[in-house]
Amino acid sequence: MRILFTTLGSPSHGRAQLPLARALAAAGHEVLAATTPPIASVFEHDDVRVTTPIDDVMPGTDVMPELVEIAGRTDLDERERNDLTLRVMSRSVAGGMARELLGSLLPVAQDFRPDLILRDGMDLSSVLIGEKLGIPQLPTPSGTSNSLDPAEYLPHLNVLREELGLPTQEDPLSVVPRGRIDYVPPELSFSTYLPVSWSYRQTVNVDRGSVLPRWVAELPTDRPLVFAALGTALPMFQERQGSEEMPEMPFKMPDPNDSLRAIIEAVSRLDDCTAIVATMGIPVDTDSLPSHVHVAERLPQPLLLEAVDLFLTHGGFNSVREALRTATPVAVLPQFGDQHKNAQRIQELGLGRKVTEATPDGITGTCREVLADSAIGARARRARLSMLALPEIESAVADLEKLVG
Repeated sequence: MRILFTTLGSPSHGRAQLPLARALAAAGHEVLAATTPPIASVFEHDDVRVTTPIDDVMPGTDVMPELVEIAGRTDLDERERNDLTLRVMSRSVAGGMARELLGSLLPVAQDFRPDLILRDGMDLSSVLIGEKLGIPQLPTPSGTSNSLDPAEYLPHLNVLREELGLPTQEDPLSVVPRGRIDYVPPELSFSTYLPVSWSYRQTVNVDRGSVLPRWVAELPTDRPLVFAALGTALPMFQERQGSEEMPEMPFKMPDPNDSLRAIIEAVSRLDDCTAIVATMGIPVDTDSLPSHVHVAERLPQPLLLEAVDLFLTHGGFNSVREALRTATPVAVLPQFGDQHKNAQRIQELGLGRKVTEATPDGITGTCREVLADSAIGARARRARLSMLALPEIESAVADLEKLVG
């Protein structure tokens, strides 16, 4: 088979696809990843061809006035604002963004002639490319697929279908006619709208050869170990905002520097714990840190989560799945996008708590609540058992071969 992966957003989107791409390539299939230049390096050490036809597309650029208006409304609470923002973003992802991606990806697909497309959740253009070429397409694990309502973007996809000479569709689930891929079992699904069709085990071995630094192994184990991380997307967006590739956003995004400072101050108050903070390259004044707080630019998160008692996270879907896989209780400090819905779902499942007051006091309080609640740990262990009961990712190869026929 020839399989086309499409990947955009941040490197975490590529990391979600990498185990699947790796398994398909190992089985002898030809794999091509069509992505953006910043994400290409995710695939460079594997037997995967990479092309970079996609610019740093940013969902929402064609609906900025509405997003600015929503951000400034004082009559909405946080949940109402997030829900309305996601509705508007649905229109963007299925409208201007999908049209732009069609221009980038359709020529690649016509040249590569794939038998199957495994697409990024933000890439709705490949729904139409699959229809045009008469081949199956499935979304890979993605916060976007989890949070956006296909009923909201169906009319906008139909406009593009008409432009391509394709039949329009009436069923919102026509975006996943052959299902979707996930790394969590149905009972733990984070998808609000889409059914789970193909579930496989989340791997802890995404980065081959990764090891924990020796200083981590020498930390005390007679007290709880807390790991805090902001994820890759927000620091990356801030770094590239205002550049030619990514214009300045007209509404305020969370400042990762502020968030990281609040996190460090919060874990500094957990003086009965040992805390590790991944800074993702954001400068930190380490001279004033108490002795129980340790910082590093990056750490192999899936490995570290196997040994920690609490994960203070932004709530990205990759991080959520890794915590489920390792039975790690979480405190979620959401920053943007699907992270708010992920935090809500974590609370519904009883696997942690959402930080509702994004101050050092609020973060510290939530962390202490999670650490003190033994029921959260028990439910996290139950979730891990469910994750381990899923088939390994290599079994996806045979499933996809049957799908393609």
